[in-house]
Amino acid sequence: MALSAKKQQLDAILGSRLQDISAIQIRELLLILAPLVLLVVGALWFASRFVQPAPPAKIAISTASKAGNYFATGRKYADILKKSGIELEVRDSAGSPENVKRLLDPESGVQVALLQGGTTNSEASKGLVSLGRIYLEPMWVFYRGDAVLDRLSALKGKRVIAGLEGSGTRALALTLLGPNGITAENTDLIKLSGTQAVDSLINGNADAAFFTSAASAPQIQTLLRHSELKIMSLTNAEAYTRLFPYLSRIVLPKGAIDLVNNIPATDVEMVAPMAALVARDDLHPALVSLLVEAAKQVHSPGGLFHRTGEFPKAQDPEFELSDDAERAYKSGPSFLKRTLPFWLATFIERTTLIAVPLAGVLVPLIKIGPAIYKWRVRRRLLYWYGRLKALESTVSDDVSGEALDEEREELATIDAAVATIPIPIGYSDQYYSLRAAIDLVRQRLMARAVQAHGAMG
Repeated sequence: MALSAKKQQLDAILGSRLQDISAIQIRELLLILAPLVLLVVGALWFASRFVQPAPPAKIAISTASKAGNYFATGRKYADILKKSGIELEVRDSAGSPENVKRLLDPESGVQVALLQGGTTNSEASKGLVSLGRIYLEPMWVFYRGDAVLDRLSALKGKRVIAGLEGSGTRALALTLLGPNGITAENTDLIKLSGTQAVDSLINGNADAAFFTSAASAPQIQTLLRHSELKIMSLTNAEAYTRLFPYLSRIVLPKGAIDLVNNIPATDVEMVAPMAALVARDDLHPALVSLLVEAAKQVHSPGGLFHRTGEFPKAQDPEFELSDDAERAYKSGPSFLKRTLPFWLATFIERTTLIAVPLAGVLVPLIKIGPAIYKWRVRRRLLYWYGRLKALESTVSDDVSGEALDEEREELATIDAAVATIPIPIGYSDQYYSLRAAIDLVRQRLMARAVQAHGAMG
């Protein structure tokens, strides 16, 4: 029975000791892990400051009237972005000026818009960037009469349809008419567009009309084939491009519309602004890349006024080109976006951007953490090893044994302190080596005491 009770007592002591050791290990780990966790959290915060959130699933583009080319272009973009899981809402508008207002208004919900060249620029509209110029928009000038007109100044005093108020067509028409001395005070600048403008010109209610549209547009085809109407060939077209850098001089070749009926009968010199794909500068980079790729698919085929691959262009005379758009033009979609679904590729790219700085912190910490832990444990043992070594040297120097009491007191202090050192179980061998060294010094002190006692006897 006595043996059993003794065993239970030892087991209880052992259990208590193991609990103390576990508590010590937990405390040690917390002391080391807490700073490491703070560093990791700091690295994540730092990375999040430079990594964009996930792209939104829906954005809006502002175009023009539903019957116009801008709206049709927006629909084509929407079909392409839909394949990547992005909904592009196509909104109609009165024209480019209204599109600018929507882009500049953060409450409008519009992030992207199609703008006619000459509408605005980076200085006048802060916070907007270009995603490239996408196609030429010919400025058509049709007129009635037998005389051949080749200069806009000839329209002074006539009834001229110059587009609706707030439209890109009217803005450009007024820009071109101004240097020719034509204003609303000396010329009737009628506010019409679309079918109404075509009917008014054909019915003789106007002498001339401005249109900004593709050659394939039904309205343009109607006007080109009407026997009583002529298209103006601008003899000074090149001069307009020098005065207004956003304009290009283009030529509609003889017979390009209809070779059988030779329409037009001669080469026609015209000017054309380049339509721009413009966005807010906070548009998500992943969506910028998608829109650039959509523009490439829609506009890279050749047309009547440009060759295959000429558009879209990674340049803009009026807006600063988006950095993300510039990368998209140069490098195209990344390998991940070419091979994986858009959402998965974007997730991996964002995760990688966070993982790089995080790995830069974690990898050194994985190596340093255990070393710090080991150093903290050994530092406790080495301190008392140092005290014991100093005591041992005094025992060797004290031949007479006069300092024996002080040496015993020092040894007792060391022994008591070492007995309470919080040492994890993994370092028990080093701990008991220190205890053995203490016993060795104790034996030397005892031997010195016996020697001193014999000398006194």
